[in-house]
Amino acid sequence: MIRLLARLSAPVLAAATLGMATAAQAQDRPTVVLVHGAWADGSCWSEVIPHLLSAGLKVVAVQNPLSSLEADAATVTRAIEDQSGDVVLVGHSYGGVVISEAGNHTKVQSLVYVAAFAPGPNQSVNTILSAFPQPEWFSSLHADAGGWVTWPAEPMARWFSAGLPAEQQAVLAATQHPTFFGVNDNAIGATAAWSTKPTHYVIADGDQIIPAPLQTHFATTMNATVTHADGGHLIMLAQPRVVADAIIAAVEAAD
Repeated sequence: MIRLLARLSAPVLAAATLGMATAAQAQDRPTVVLVHGAWADGSCWSEVIPHLLSAGLKVVAVQNPLSSLEADAATVTRAIEDQSGDVVLVGHSYGGVVISEAGNHTKVQSLVYVAAFAPGPNQSVNTILSAFPQPEWFSSLHADAGGWVTWPAEPMARWFSAGLPAEQQAVLAATQHPTFFGVNDNAIGATAAWSTKPTHYVIADGDQIIPAPLQTHFATTMNATVTHADGGHLIMLAQPRVVADAIIAAVEAAD
């Protein structure tokens, strides 16, 4: 038995040492904090997270109330402050507005926009969209008596979750997070985080919610490192490997 333990000890110790080294490496690298957009929650990153974990990264997906930019930015700030070290902050869609505000935190080393709005100083989503005709899908949205907005299933599948399997579209419609109509009127402050931090942008080339030319405009304005992905607005579900690779690249650049 002693001889058997002696023969096993070397590989066991090697594996244990590798495990501790991997854990230490994850602690030394920035934590990835994922910020969802409107009509979503943290589970929208479910296809991306396994790739990030496989790369040895620590990941936190926030759960924003979608009641106001102030409340959402506060939720993300709490998540940032709860991390022991630096953060790479990732935002999808309206989440890009949130990270443009919360990303000013000193722990945030870089930003990744995924098919996201990237407002300038004192801008809101509606400020940005006022320069364009009202999108075709806008009239399909439903607001309840309290002003919380949702998508009916059919137009959601046609525009918002376009390109995904029908079963997945149905689940997304059933589980969507109602979003208070006023969030699109809420403007970020005088400093957009992307103006002072390294920035990456994943452009969804088939997006019908934030068209690719507008995403390209954001990325160019920010001088972002750009990745193109073939898919619609929910590109993190359609092309999770591409999105994950862009996030991993941002982490490696921040190391």
